[in-house]
Amino acid sequence: MQHEIIVAGFGGQGVLLTGQLLAYAGLLEGKQVAWVPSYGPEMRGGTANCSVIISDRSIGSPLVDEPGAALVFNQPSLEKFEKHIRNRGLLLINSSTVDTRGVKRKDLQVHHIPANEIAARLGNDRVANMVMLGAYLELTGVVSIDSVLAALAKVLPVNKHSLLTVNRKAAEAGALSVHHPLAAEL
Repeated sequence: MQHEIIVAGFGGQGVLLTGQLLAYAGLLEGKQVAWVPSYGPEMRGGTANCSVIISDRSIGSPLVDEPGAALVFNQPSLEKFEKHIRNRGLLLINSSTVDTRGVKRKDLQVHHIPANEIAARLGNDRVANMVMLGAYLELTGVVSIDSVLAALAKVLPVNKHSLLTVNRKAAEAGALSVHHPLAAEL
């Protein structure tokens, strides 16, 4: 099985890190991976996206033209990437920052994830990307949350390892939100 994903939003929303964590987790699980970042000249606040491929077989090309899933963190990303998602693909929208009424396609599996609100309830606004990632992992099972957190432990400096707990809670709350958006409040 091959998973092709686009993660897109503004710089500073953890978009590139989300893609990296997916790729690193895939490597930790012995899968083939590709990660290709793309961002504007202005890092924080500018546009950023990345494509990730995770596969159990060799990957022919790292380019993703028609992803099976997109995680969108802002309105411009919805407008740019919705049209490219494969028929019956997944569209995960951070409904905290995106007007979900703007979804045009009816052939997609759309999930509205209030990632910023969930992150705020956890006490750290910066883990909204992990909420989105947890939701995606719950829907696909492409890699485990444990593998993502092991990858995060490798990229975080040791003095930031105290953030691993809130990141786990964020991923788990994102997974719960797929089944019931209010479940993350419990």
